[in-house]
Parts: sequence; structure tokens; C-alpha cells
Amino acid sequence: MTLLLPLHSAATWALAGLIWTIQLVHYPLFAQVGRDSFKAYHQRHTTRITWVVAPLMFLELLTAAALVMLGNRDPWLLASLVPLAFNWLSTWRVQIPLHDKLAAGFDAQAHQRLVSTNWWRTAAWTSRGACLLMMSF
Repeated sequence: MTLLLPLHSAATWALAGLIWTIQLVHYPLFAQVGRDSFKAYHQRHTTRITWVVAPLMFLELLTAAALVMLGNRDPWLLASLVPLAFNWLSTWRVQIPLHDKLAAGFDAQAHQRLVSTNWWRTAAWTSRGACLLMMSF
């Protein structure tokens, strides 16, 4: 269990940094790609970002489950499970369907909704990181 918490924290903070980059850089730039190039661009973006995000999300989930199953009942860890669950639900119920819509071509309304709802995940991953940081105090 000695390395489990640092591994879990590393996955969470990697995702927090990544989501801020996506929120402030990638998603806003979708509107600048141009309608003719957007479909191919979006396809490449989602394929490549999945190779980064998916392993980190699974690592974060598995290490959180392992920490709890091994008896870690730190209140900050337990509190961090709420935004963890939220991120999974939001990803599958909101962001992936919006990406599916954008996969057909640029849609200004879907893009705006993607940018605005992604703030929820940005806040959730940031709060997860803060909870894990609080465990060291």
C-alpha cells in the first residue's frame, strides 16, 4: 500500500493537468479548425487523446478502489470518491455523446455545450487533487 497512494495521486494530478489543458487549449480551438477539416481533425483528436486519458482514468479508478478495499478510510480520500464517480458519469453521459455528435462535423451548439460542461470535470479533477493533497496534512 506504500506506493498505492502516490500512484493514485499521480494519476489524479496528471488528469487534472490534462483536463485544464483540454479546457483552456484544445476545446476552444475546435471552433478554429474550419468546417471542411473539422471531421478529420476531431477524429484524430479523439483517437490520440483517448490513448492518454483512458489509461490514466482506469489507473485512477483502480487505485482508488484498491485503497478503499485495503482499508484506507481517510476522510479526504472518501470525499474524493464523489468527484471521481462524477467524472466517470459525466464522461460517459455528457462528454462522449457530445463528441459523438461532433464526429459527424462541427456543430456550434454541441461545441459550446462541450466547452461549458467540461468545466464540471475540470472542477471535479481539481477538487480530487486538492482532497488527495489534504491527506498529507
